[in-house]
Amino acid sequence: MTLEELSTHLADTLSISKSTATSTIHETVAAITKALAAGDKVGLPGLGNFSVSQRNERKGRNPQTGAEIVIAAKKVVKFSPATAVSKAVNG
Repeated sequence: MTLEELSTHLADTLSISKSTATSTIHETVAAITKALAAGDKVGLPGLGNFSVSQRNERKGRNPQTGAEIVIAAKKVVKFSPATAVSKAVNG
C-alpha cells in the first residue's frame, strides 16, 4: 500500500479530506521518528511495537575484493508485529 492509497482509504473511511489524511499520516510518522530518535519505544495496539537497539561493530567482507572490512556500530530500528498481525499474515 502506498501513501496515496492509504490517504485515500483514510479519507473515504473517516469522511475527511485527502489532504487532511495525508497530513495526519506525515505527522504520525514524524512523531514516531522523534520518539525513536529519543530512544523511546513506540507501541501501536493492533499493529506492533517499534524499538531501537544497538548493533555492535563487526567484521565483514567486501564482496568485490574479498578484503576484510570493519562495519561500524550503529543503532537500528526493530519492529515486532502484534499477534493479530502475525496471524493475519500467516493465515
